[in-house]
Amino acid sequence: MRLRDEGVVALSDRVSRFFPDAVFGDVTVAQLLSHTAGIAAELPGSWWERSPGVDASGLWGALDASVVKHVAGRRHHYSNVGYAVLGALVERLRGGDWFSVVREEVLEPLGMSRTSLTPVAPCARGFAVHPFADVVVPEPSQETGAMGPAGQLWSTVADLARWAAFLGGATNGVLSVDSLAEMTETVTVAEGPKWVSGHGLGWQLRGSGGRRLVGHGGSMPGFQAGLWVDRSSGDGVVMVMNATTPSQPWSLSDALLSIMDECEPVMPSPWRPRESVPADELGLAGYWFWGTSAGLLRVEGDGWLRLDAVSGMMSTSRFRPVGSDEWVGLDGYYAGETLRVVRGDDGRVRHVDLGTFVLTRSPYDPDGFVPGGWSEGTWPVR
Repeated sequence: MRLRDEGVVALSDRVSRFFPDAVFGDVTVAQLLSHTAGIAAELPGSWWERSPGVDASGLWGALDASVVKHVAGRRHHYSNVGYAVLGALVERLRGGDWFSVVREEVLEPLGMSRTSLTPVAPCARGFAVHPFADVVVPEPSQETGAMGPAGQLWSTVADLARWAAFLGGATNGVLSVDSLAEMTETVTVAEGPKWVSGHGLGWQLRGSGGRRLVGHGGSMPGFQAGLWVDRSSGDGVVMVMNATTPSQPWSLSDALLSIMDECEPVMPSPWRPRESVPADELGLAGYWFWGTSAGLLRVEGDGWLRLDAVSGMMSTSRFRPVGSDEWVGLDGYYAGETLRVVRGDDGRVRHVDLGTFVLTRSPYDPDGFVPGGWSEGTWPVR
C-alpha cells in the first residue's frame, strides 16, 4: 500500500507486469492482497512451515499450473503463496530483501523494536500439546526463505500492541489514514453457513457480538497469535501462545473484548457547542427528500455533512468537503458519490444533487426541480 500511495504500483496491476513468466500472470495485486487470486493455499512440495525454505528461484520453480485452483476474483481462498509473491514484489520494487524493507519502513517508525525475522533471546519455546493427554513435545523452528512474507515474524505482546494501535489509526506516518481505512473495507467474504468473516486488503474482517473486528491471526509450528481491533471504539486485543493448536482463539479474543467493554467502557466525548457555523452550511441542515424518501442532513465539524436515513429508501452516509458546494460520500451507499448543491440565479439553494438523485425540501417539491416533471403539476390539495 505504501508503494501504491507512491504511485510505484497500482492495485489493478497484474502480476505479469513484474513477473512475466508467472503462470498466474492475470492475477492482480489487489486479488493477492484479498486472497481472491484463486492460487493454492500452500507451496507445492513439503510442508513449508516445517521444512527448510526455498529461495526465490525455488519459489518460482515450484509454481506451475497446478497452483491455480480457482478463477481469479471468483471466491475467497486463503493463499500463503500469494503473500510470498507479494514479498517478492516488494523486493523487486524496493531493491532489498522483504524483511529489511518491512523493518525500515514499518517496524522502526512504529517502535516495534522486538519484532524480528528469527527468534531473539529471551524468547519462548514452541510446543505441541497432545490433544488427548497432558504431554508436550518441542516444535522445530524453520527459516522459511521465500515463503517468509506469509508468516515468519517473531514478536512480543508490547510490539503487537503497537501494531494494534496502528490499526486503530495511530499510523505514525507509515500509511495515510485514508489508505488504512481502504485496507479495512470488505473486499470478499469467506464461504460458510454464515457470512461472519472476510478479507480486506491484507486484513481479516469478522463480525462478533455486534462489533466489526479487523485484524489477523497467525501461526507457525509451536505458536499461535491473534490481534483484533474494533476501529469504531479503538479497543483491541492481542493474544500470543506457545502451542501449535489453540482452543477456540476467536472466542478468547471476543471474551477479552467483552470484559473490556464491561470494565472500561468507552465514554462518549463531552458535547461542546461550536462558536459559529458558516451560513451556507447551516442553510443545508434539516430535512431533504429524494422523491418520497426522507433524510436528515446534519452539519458537523470541519465542514463535514451527515445524511441520516429517516424513511423510505434514503441511505445514511457521511460527506467530506472537496470544493465549493461539493462533498464526497465516505461510507454506505453513497461512498465515493458526489453531493452537490445546485443554486438558482439568485444564489439560493434550488436542490441537492446526490449522485444524480435530486433532493428537495419537500416530497416532489412543486417549487423545486423534479426530474421528468409532474403529470398533474402538484400534489392534490384543498
